[in-house]
Amino acid sequence: MLNTQEFIEAALREDVGPGDYSTLSSIAPQAQGKAILKIKENGMLAGVELAQAIFHYLQPDAAFQVYKQDGDSVQAGEIAFEVSAGVHTILKAERLVLNCMQRMSGIATLTNTYVQAIAQYNTTVLDTRKTTPLFRMCEKDAVRIGGGSNHRMGLYDMVMLKDNHIDFCGGIEQAIEKTNQYLSANGLDLKIEVETRSIDDVKRILAVGNVHRIMLDNYTPELLAEAVTLIDGRYETEASGGITLDNITDYAQSGVDYISVGALTHHAVSMDLSLKAQLS
Repeated sequence: MLNTQEFIEAALREDVGPGDYSTLSSIAPQAQGKAILKIKENGMLAGVELAQAIFHYLQPDAAFQVYKQDGDSVQAGEIAFEVSAGVHTILKAERLVLNCMQRMSGIATLTNTYVQAIAQYNTTVLDTRKTTPLFRMCEKDAVRIGGGSNHRMGLYDMVMLKDNHIDFCGGIEQAIEKTNQYLSANGLDLKIEVETRSIDDVKRILAVGNVHRIMLDNYTPELLAEAVTLIDGRYETEASGGITLDNITDYAQSGVDYISVGALTHHAVSMDLSLKAQLS
């Protein structure tokens, strides 16, 4: 996964290429300016720290005044930050800052809506790997800012034996056994999660053991409650599949530990923001 600096470098390389010719041709290199980030709709703000990192990557001495922090609830008309820097810096950073903050704020806002919907239950809202390629770090940051938690970051930090793994391997028992043997042989300390499609699958996992979490995929709320009762705290439980704002409360009532929601990232609508020059 790209770190922040690597992401900024790659994103600017994509956008600026050999040069920002609009700015180079019309603005004197020494020109200084000021701009504000205007909020144009209500929601939860995310990406302020990233915006500051982008400006400081381009110009380390840029003055960055923060008025709204990541995770703040904001309203249309408010100002998130003010930046004073070279005009070339401001114009070069503008679109990257807006693209990141609009996307991240939309994700944080949607995540917080899900989190608040089940705030009375001891159930954690998780994201998934259904993220934008090379932007995963930022999208998962936005989920945390919105009050959710991150599932695995990639294929490398947790084992998840899903339906295709199980089918290709020849069954749940074989998949669990082979996975534990592989992890032991290679000195890997990773948690194992196994996807189930039925109560019978759950019973088979309980008979084998040697896992950390059981995923209950596309269960009805009633069947989920039955499965959670059967597991009885022996392993972590996670519900996934078909869970929306309309039914998430029904699922949380089961006592399930986690609910993963792909929609946090693939259905989020970007927040409307703009970066405007401040002329004296």
